Amino acid sequence: MPLSPIQEKVALAGCELTASTKSYTFQVDEEDDSDHILALSVVCLTDGAKDECNVVEVVGRNHENQEIAVPVANLKLSCQPLLSLDDFKLQPPVTFRLAAGSGPVHLAGWHRISKD
Repeated sequence: MPLSPIQEKVALAGCELTASTKSYTFQVDEEDDSDHILALSVVCLTDGAKDECNVVEVVGRNHENQEIAVPVANLKLSCQPLLSLDDFKLQPPVTFRLAAGSGPVHLAGWHRISKD
């Protein structure tokens, strides 16, 4: 019997974290049996950012299903306004949180959905 080709869709993904919107959760339908990968490419300060430390955390679950928060970027307008994360891959659900600073911080990447 021939193997069916893998069906794949890729879409751009992004969000903005600010003083009023400090977190964003990317999740998929629990009944969806597709494989989902979210890849984070760039984190950058956008227009209106102050010269302060802006720390972005990724909140997810470890292998023991415990919630963990990991800082992935510490941006400051005067010394590092942008960080390339080289398609840092995450499995949804995942939350991005502005742990320090007021932003605005823009996160950009892509979302791949694969189905056998």
